[in-house]
Amino acid sequence: MSASPGSTSSPQAEKVVILGGKGMLGSDVAIECKNRGIDFEVFDLPEFDVTNEQQLMSVVRKARTIVNCAAYTNVEKAETETELAFRVNAEAVGRLAELARKSGAWVLHISTDFVFDGASDKPYTEKDIPHPINAYGRTKLAGERLLVENRCRYCIMRVEWTYGLNGDNFIKKILQKARTQKDMKVVDDQFGSPTATTEAAKAVCDLMQKKPTGIYHFAGQGYVSRLGVAQFIVEKLALDVQLAGCKTSDFPSAAVRPLNSRFDCSKIRPLLSAPIKSWQTPLEEFLKKL
Repeated sequence: MSASPGSTSSPQAEKVVILGGKGMLGSDVAIECKNRGIDFEVFDLPEFDVTNEQQLMSVVRKARTIVNCAAYTNVEKAETETELAFRVNAEAVGRLAELARKSGAWVLHISTDFVFDGASDKPYTEKDIPHPINAYGRTKLAGERLLVENRCRYCIMRVEWTYGLNGDNFIKKILQKARTQKDMKVVDDQFGSPTATTEAAKAVCDLMQKKPTGIYHFAGQGYVSRLGVAQFIVEKLALDVQLAGCKTSDFPSAAVRPLNSRFDCSKIRPLLSAPIKSWQTPLEEFLKKL
């Protein structure tokens, strides 16, 4: 098993372990750690498998702080690969929590808006009762509950509509389609907040400094529909594309999607080193990098 070492600030510095550190969010967490002079180590496939108990045990011994970005995230395939999704998103998290309880490590676990059904007409707070409507959401909620039940020192940060350079996401899919289609239909009944993984990574590092306990929601400031996001992209890049709105039900899919993914981020704000940026600002910066 191998790992990617990060920067080292001092011999006494607390080691941070990033599980899933080569993924879309994990890679940006690693970059942010490096920028802040935090001593970190990255573990991810193919060298590291979070479902391998022996590998997980050896990694947990290395750190007092563990950021778990490792996850099965294919929402569609989770409907047929439910067992695999459960092993990664739930069983491995429970095992991590058990090991962390014994070692005294603090775990920051990344979760999702998909733990909710999207039926509320208000932004979701951390006190709202989860009710997932697809297999992916159910496995992520199971992971959250196992983390809590094992009584380790933990923090859960739920994120939504994430996008970054190192992974597939809605923003990239819109751009790919725009290169080959002059007319595009985009759903106008799903609402949320596009969230840059660069910004989520800053929140992760802020939480690492304070090590709170409990659940926190993080997302870009403001709300928009999927169609509104596409319109923003087309406008900023001056793309020759005609957009039209449609309903989620117009696109048959294996997994049901929540229509309301809006988060209330009031709880996390006092723990952050800077105000949450409006969703448009990081997205515009992201488009310039592509």
